[in-house]
Amino acid sequence: MSADAEHRPLVLVSNRGPVTFDEEGGVKRGTGGLVTALTGLASHRDAVWVCSTMTEGDAQRAREEQGRPFTVTSPAGGEYQVKFVESDPDAYDRFYNIFANPMLWFIQHYLWDLSNAPDVRRHEVEAFEFGYNVVNEDLARAVVEEVEGVDEPVVMVHDYHLYTLPALVRKAREDVVLHHFVHIPWTQPDAWRVLPNRIRDELYEGLLANDIIGFHTRSYRWNFLQCCRDLMGLDVDFERGIVRWQDREVWVRAYPLPIDASAIQKTATSSRVDDFAAELERRRREHLILRVDRADLSKNVLRGFTAFDLFLEQHPEFAERVTFVAQLMPSRTDVPEYAEYLERIEAIVAVVNHRHGTPDWMPIQLKLRDDLEEAVAAYKDYDVLLVNAMFDGMNLVAKEGPIVNERDGVSILSENTGAHEELGEFALSVNPFDVQELADSIHAALTMEPQERRRRAAGLKRIITARDPGDWIDDQLADIRRKAGVEA
Repeated sequence: MSADAEHRPLVLVSNRGPVTFDEEGGVKRGTGGLVTALTGLASHRDAVWVCSTMTEGDAQRAREEQGRPFTVTSPAGGEYQVKFVESDPDAYDRFYNIFANPMLWFIQHYLWDLSNAPDVRRHEVEAFEFGYNVVNEDLARAVVEEVEGVDEPVVMVHDYHLYTLPALVRKAREDVVLHHFVHIPWTQPDAWRVLPNRIRDELYEGLLANDIIGFHTRSYRWNFLQCCRDLMGLDVDFERGIVRWQDREVWVRAYPLPIDASAIQKTATSSRVDDFAAELERRRREHLILRVDRADLSKNVLRGFTAFDLFLEQHPEFAERVTFVAQLMPSRTDVPEYAEYLERIEAIVAVVNHRHGTPDWMPIQLKLRDDLEEAVAAYKDYDVLLVNAMFDGMNLVAKEGPIVNERDGVSILSENTGAHEELGEFALSVNPFDVQELADSIHAALTMEPQERRRRAAGLKRIITARDPGDWIDDQLADIRRKAGVEA
């Protein structure tokens, strides 16, 4: 590989793309933290973004373009070269709803209750063979088409949906520079023993076809290296972050994802945010606690509400003085575990409001919708930001909120979020399973001295603004250049 690999056009590949189309041709921004991260990368470099179709509108557009890349402008800003890939609907359903979610997602967030689930049967094995692998093959084929005629192409693969893709691309193009970033946690070796050995080996062999594998934190990087040693029996250099696989050295790195602070600050000045902020101010009590999340099992929403219930029980002096606003986006509702979780969220909110509420005061305001501007209005106004995920790859809310908050709001942050590795010094750190500690932290945050609130808020802002998405991208591209130079 030559050292100028960094300067070649990039191919990005992920399950979701930067936009989705409806059947009338209308376009919406793609959802999720991964899309947020990659839009910065795609606008930073000359890149073609290869992704799966999410809607019938996407599929129609893919057919119209005959599988070729086309230029699209996102409603959120930015212009991208997108190549949609349509997979067989049954294969995609198996890929997404049976294997990637919940199987891999649950493994990588320690969500399985192993005394009860999962039971790996032919259903799950066939979902891997005829779903996960089929979609990975479809996207790999599109990537190989896209790099045809390009010497030593650079391909950046993203997330847990595409673990077997790199080996397929490597087999077709030995000269490719492959970089894979995993946006969710990487768990310790025993968590992976849920999977049959053959499936687990195939996933790891797919990942190890990359030249560089990136994670959000040093702890996820360490866990991956442990897995390569303990599950695959490989030679691992923990200090240098190198796995020796076949005749190659695979670099394993940590690249913490920053937010685009200027973008969130710009959103905070919009007239629609002002309208939401005015309504929030009209209805707010003395104190406001906020959480903004997907209604995902890993986010630990139920324990957050249980802790608030406990706080109100133990500190009745806060009755009618505090409101907990929870803006939750329903997530993966076609997966039974998620539909049931959403029902449990609504049930516990009803219990807490019935137990503590009065005719004039509803302790928890639950908003089941995804509205960035409404969330940003609440970011500006909170006294306490609650992020108590059981495990989380990074958690961008923990970084977005403090940037626009105008009240020296206190962050309560789970020690198991990726963001904690950077922000823990200036947040109130909590064990996400310790409900009493969380209740105590709510009280500590609401009674904290103003100068201590200012100190913590300033510290959070300083760390969050120290790097931007361009730095995150540049760090990865610099490693691509170094790796290419090492192997030249």
